[in-house]
Amino acid sequence: MVDIKNKPLRFLLQAINYSVFMGLIWYFASSPSVRLIADDEARITIAFAHAGELREPCRMLSQEELNQLAPNMRKIDDCARERSPVTIEAMLDGEPFYSETLKPTGLYEDGGVDVFYSAKIPAGTHRLNLKMNDSVRVEGFNHSFERQVSIDPAQILLVGFDSRQGFVISGPQN
Repeated sequence: MVDIKNKPLRFLLQAINYSVFMGLIWYFASSPSVRLIADDEARITIAFAHAGELREPCRMLSQEELNQLAPNMRKIDDCARERSPVTIEAMLDGEPFYSETLKPTGLYEDGGVDVFYSAKIPAGTHRLNLKMNDSVRVEGFNHSFERQVSIDPAQILLVGFDSRQGFVISGPQN
């Protein structure tokens, strides 16, 4: 490296370096425009975490079975850990746009599932139909939701799930 002993020259070169660096930051922060969605499109996002029902119902242990267990292991009911897979189907205006069967996580398949799906859709009024089955003991779907929604261009419709309320929509709706 060159040893610059002239302080004014050193300060001038530092100012030039900082100006170039700040100019590059300014350019990349403001100039390239990124469009993730077109003017006539909207986005629908399905995102939630949910644990399926237990595969088998808990059963009550008889007094003989309790007596065979060590005193510190005695509990009245016996529950299996495995949970049911979660099957989701989503349709927009009668056309399916998302269908998935998610297996429970965990070493013993005793955890929940995380659902995330996002898709571009045309802006406007649509008929949204969501169905979910979270129990292997139930035929068909045990949770369903159908509603007409209106989405403006560049808006996001977020669909979640609450085990007490069912499917929940955040964002524009009618």
